[in-house]
This record gives sequence, C-alpha cells and structure tokens, in this order.
Amino acid sequence: MIDFRYHIVSLISVFLALAVGIALGAGPLKETIGDTLTGQVSSLRAEKEALRAELDDSAASLSHSEAFIDGTAGQLLSGTLTDRRVAVVLLGEVSSEVRDAVDGRLQQAGASVSAHVQLTEAWTDPDQRTFRQALAGNLVSYLDPAPATGASVDEELAAALTQALAGADPAAPDKQSDSASILLELLSTGDSPLLTVTDTVKAPADAIVVIAPSTTDATDTTATAPADDVQTARLAVVEAADSGTEGAVLLAGARGSDSLVDVLLNDATLSAQVSTVSGMDAVAAQVDVPLALAAQIGGQIGHYGFGDSETVVPPAVTLPPVDRTATTPAAGSGG
Repeated sequence: MIDFRYHIVSLISVFLALAVGIALGAGPLKETIGDTLTGQVSSLRAEKEALRAELDDSAASLSHSEAFIDGTAGQLLSGTLTDRRVAVVLLGEVSSEVRDAVDGRLQQAGASVSAHVQLTEAWTDPDQRTFRQALAGNLVSYLDPAPATGASVDEELAAALTQALAGADPAAPDKQSDSASILLELLSTGDSPLLTVTDTVKAPADAIVVIAPSTTDATDTTATAPADDVQTARLAVVEAADSGTEGAVLLAGARGSDSLVDVLLNDATLSAQVSTVSGMDAVAAQVDVPLALAAQIGGQIGHYGFGDSETVVPPAVTLPPVDRTATTPAAGSGG
C-alpha cells in the first residue's frame, strides 16, 4: 500500500511546479511567450490571406478559361453534326445543368435531339431480375436484328432500348417503326418501368449520347460505388448504342475507380470501339461531346479529358451528309 506521506509529497510537487510555471509566465518569460504567440498568429493570418488570394486568382483564371471556351464553342462546333438526330440516354440521375448543356452543344453542332430517356432503378435492381428476364423474353420477338445467340438479359434489354430509339419505318425513314414504338412502350410502362421518357420521341436517332450519373459527391460521405453488375448493365447500353446506330459516346463525371469511363477503359475490346468523355461538369467536356461523337461516326475512336489515357480535344472530322434511305440504322463505327 502506498504511504500517505507519498501522496503529500506528490501534491506538494504538483503545486510547486504550477507555482513555478505561473511565476515564470508572469515574470521573465512573459514577454517571450507573448511575442512568440503573437508572431505565430500573425504568420498564420498572412499565410491564410495569401492562400485566399491564390484561390481567388485560380478561380478567376478558371472562369476566364471557361468563358473563352464557351465563347468559341459556336465556331468550333458549327457544322460538326449537321442534320444528325441524336438521342440522349441517362443511365441514372444527372443534373439538369449537365443535361441542358449537352443539348445546347449538340444543337450548336447542327444536330437535333430526338429523344431524352432515363433508366430507372428497375433496370439494375437485383430484386427486379426475374421481371427483367421475363420482359426481355417478350422484347426479343420485336428485335431486328435479333441479339446474338447466348446474349445476356442486359444485352437484350440494351439492344431493345437502342432499337426503340433508332428504329425507323422502312417506308418513312423520318418516323419510328412500329416495332420501335412497341419496344419503347414496353420498356417505359407497367408497374416497374425500366425507363422514363421525358418527352415524345421526335424521330429515329442517328446516334446516341449516353450520360452516366456522377459517382463522386464530396458532400455525400455515405455514397457507395455502383456494384459490378450495375456497371456491366450500363456498359451493355453503351455498347448497344454504338453498334445499333452510326455511333455513340459515353459522357461521365470525374475519373476515379468507380467511374464508368474507368470501367470501360479497363475493357480492352470496348475501349477500342466506343469513345468517352470524362469530367462532365466542365464546359470543356460538354463541348467535347459533339466533337467526340462526330469523330466516332467518322471512325476515329478516342477518350477525351484530362486523365490518364485521355487526350484533351477530339480530332476535327468532316462527316458526309446524312443518308436515311437505308431501312436499317448504320452499324456503329466501333462495332
């Protein structure tokens, strides 16, 4: 057992140390400590002000760069996609700012937006797998060309979506075929529709822009990366959109391990077939979309952005006039 005198000595030592500290702080070390703290506070304040000024300069420079890109986009895009009809497919929730910006850039390039559709959660919901299998079985009879033997349900649904948007009436190429209308209705109606159609499909699409939802949100710490089967289903849509039309481009958010662009780039076969654009919130990426689509239609596949394995600007391509005399949409340049 510790002796009571030990406690007395310990308490006396503590109070002596405290008294010495107070005496030194209020006496010979008072000015030194005060000056040191004051100097550190002043240094931190100056550093903060310098960083703030640097951030303001960077923000101003970025704003100026985006203003320049926006101001020159009309000249850069003019005639790039003259008379092309482009459907826009959203693989999930995408901000209205991005959707409107992509529409605007396509129109600046001379294209018209023929349709807007968005996949619902039912397209990839594991609990809806049996429903999707049954629906795909019904859709196959309307598909022409039919999916390859052994095609997965994801591939059959993706082919149905593409033909619903691009299928033209052989007797009137500016109108949807009967099969295309039926496919679109089956996909967008019922108790668990697989997609929503924003407005009436205006005409069969010549090409498709596929936009993936952004998976990086700094304000959402609970966000999780899409499951592998979700990404596989989304890639099937991208591949079918390209092979069933003149061409398709995938637009996605910032590069990262859960970005659909990264998933596609890791697929050697698909990355050699379909063009991508990353960083969809940036003006530069939105301007790149029509350029990348024109290059894709012209047979030049590329990946555009500021990340690894990407180039900044798609090549300039002059496309021949649209020929809609064929009764079947042209196969994608990468397919």
